Parts: sequence; structure tokens; C-alpha cells
Amino acid sequence: MTAGVGAAPELDIARWFNSAPLLLAALRGRVVAIGAFQMLCPGCVANGLPQLQRIYELFPKEAVAVIGLHSVFEHHAAMTPVSLEPFLHEYRIAFPVAVDRHDDPAGMPVTMARYGLRGTPSLLLIDRQGRLRMHRFGHVPDLAVGAAIQQLLDEGEGAIPPVGQKGEVCAVGGDCG
Repeated sequence: MTAGVGAAPELDIARWFNSAPLLLAALRGRVVAIGAFQMLCPGCVANGLPQLQRIYELFPKEAVAVIGLHSVFEHHAAMTPVSLEPFLHEYRIAFPVAVDRHDDPAGMPVTMARYGLRGTPSLLLIDRQGRLRMHRFGHVPDLAVGAAIQQLLDEGEGAIPPVGQKGEVCAVGGDCG
């Protein structure tokens, strides 16, 4: 494994919407965009989810997979899968949405902890080899996301990613931090 670019941890999911269960290992060969969100998060509703929908609509499905990760770390009683289902319908979310599993119902979701996510919205990009290449908290401009996805697509199947310092997560283009 190249320093600074590690294998993306598998998702730990309680329920799927808009898809049969997906495994990251089964998505190898495609770039994967994962957007962590909460349905009561204003930034997620205004920016994160619409951005994921645009990625889903603009990039070929055989090249880019999009997954919404509903990671509830607050207001647990209000954001259940029962509430999420009509939310997804009302907002016309067509891409696969995974409900992050909890070991402790009042605690941090499992996948959110595995990735070290600080909150929502968060964006993860995984390259064709299954390596985590971008890890961002907050809104990332569409142009930057589109360029990052295209760069990962252009790298092809056997490319070696940019090298960062040990223990860092590198964004596409070598931006490590």
C-alpha cells in the first residue's frame, strides 16, 4: 500500500434504499463517491444530497458509483429509516442510500467511526482499486468534485496514486492533510 493512500474500509450497513446491498469490494473498477448525510442537516439538504444527485446523473454508472450514507449521530429518534424512506421519496433521491449501523443506538455510527468522519455533510472518493483518495468535511464545490472524479477516472485501473506523508489522507492532485 502506498503511504497516505489506504484501502477504504467496508461499509457497515443496517438497511439499503434504492438498491440491493452493495459491497465496496464489488465496486472495484469504478470510482465510488460516498456522501455522508443526515436528513435534518441543512448543509446536507442544501448542498450534499443535490451534489450526489448531480454526480449520479452526470457520470456513467459503469464508471462511477454513488452512495448516500445516512450517518445519524444526533437526534436519533427523529431520523429513523421509517422517516428516511419518505424523505428520499420527497427529495427524489435515486441513487443507493445506506443506513449506517449503530453498535450503541445513542452513539457514533460504525461506518462514520471507521472513516473518522467529523460530521455531515462529508464526501469520500474511492478510486478504482478501492483506495480512499478524498476525505472532506463540509461542502466541496462541484467543479472541484467533478475534476477529482475525472482525475480518478483518467488514472485507470493500475495507476499508482500521488504519495503523501505517512498517515495522511490525500485528495486527488496530491493535496494531503
